[in-house]
Formats: sequence, structure tokens, C-alpha cells
Amino acid sequence: MNHENLKPETPQQQRPIYRWSLSRREFVAAAGLLTGGAVMGFPIRGSGVTVVEVEQPAAGAGSMPLQLTINGKQQQLTVDPRTTLLDLLREKLQLTGTKKGCDHGQCGACTVLTNGRRINSCLSLALTHEGEQITTIEGIAQGDQLHPVQAAFLEHDGFQCGYCTPGQICSAVALLQEARKGDASYVTADLRKIGTADLNANEIRERMSGNICRCGAYPGIVAAVQEAHSPGTRGGGEKS
Repeated sequence: MNHENLKPETPQQQRPIYRWSLSRREFVAAAGLLTGGAVMGFPIRGSGVTVVEVEQPAAGAGSMPLQLTINGKQQQLTVDPRTTLLDLLREKLQLTGTKKGCDHGQCGACTVLTNGRRINSCLSLALTHEGEQITTIEGIAQGDQLHPVQAAFLEHDGFQCGYCTPGQICSAVALLQEARKGDASYVTADLRKIGTADLNANEIRERMSGNICRCGAYPGIVAAVQEAHSPGTRGGGEKS
């Protein structure tokens, strides 16, 4: 008989039990951040559930000089090449009347005029406007004298919360200039007509379609543009 087989078995060494201080919700949140950072290629650093994204400056992105005339005042600036015209106006020049809405060129809240032409400033790099004339909502009025479009917006309640109003007004100012030049739109009936374009309700809706009003003040906006185009025409924007 092999007496060695009769020796009592020694209990196996137990592994230490670690107590985690993370809740299930905190663990899921931390795992999501770590996984998202790995997938998107963002370098991250952190401890526990606190994760900090590390910003990587673009190589060779040095500042460049830029000369603009903004609301009649010449500006000598130095800007990062990646700066949009919208960010330049709001963050560097503190012209915060121009609003950042979707930041994708879809809502029109950031509309400004460059050499009289309306653009979405969130989609345009500031450096591409070297030497140009920029007009923001702050430069539409002449001192205390409101522009006819501004006065018409007040008269016809062409706003509610007011967030989109600067872009709406800048767009309407450019629209009137385009109409005076005879520029046609998608709904223009007679493309052979020479001279000022007719601005009925359908024309105004089409030409202002790039500016969204989430409050739904469109009837007042249309009426205001019609009033500015044909002074004394009250409610003309509702006619087709």
C-alpha cells in the first residue's frame, strides 16, 4: 500500500479577491470612451473612469497674415489657416451677432455678406477672403438708422426667439440686391425678362430657403422681405 496516497490533500491556494469601486454604469461609460478613442484613432490618457482626450496640433499649421474690411473697418489679422470665417468673427473679433447653428452650412444662421454676396461663414476659411469686404449683422444698419429689411422684420414680426434672425436679415439684404440685378431663381417663371425680378411669395420662399427658422416665423419673414422690396405693401408676402 502506498502510504503517500493517504496523505490529506492540502487546500489549493486561493486567489485574492479584488473589490472594484466601479459601478456597472461607470464601467460601461469608461469602456465606451476607451473603445471609441481606439476606433477613432484619438490618443487618450486617463485613470479610472476619467478619460482626457489629447489634442494633437496639426504639423506646420503656422499663423498667416490676413487683411479684411469688416463692416467698413480695415482689419490686419494673423490667423490659423484652419480658422473659419465664422470663428474669426465670433471668437477673435467678438462680432457675436453672426450665429453658429448647425456648423454644416445647412441652417443659414451664420450668413454674412462677402463683397455683397451671401455665404455660409461656417463653411468658408477666413484666409480665402483676403482683401474682401465683409458685412455682418452689426454692419447692416447705418448708425441708429435701421436698414429697411431690419425695419420690415420688426414691422411684420419676422422672428420669435431671434437666434436665426441675423442670418435671415443678411440673406434678405443680399436677396434684394440679387432681385435688382435680375437674377433668376429655380421658380422664376419668365427667364427672358430683363430687369428687376418679381418677388412674389413663391420667389421669396425659394430664395430664402437656405435660412431655417425653427420657430416657424416664415409668414412674417416673407412679408418683411416683400415690404422691403415694395415699401407700403403690407401683407404682400402672403400673395402668390
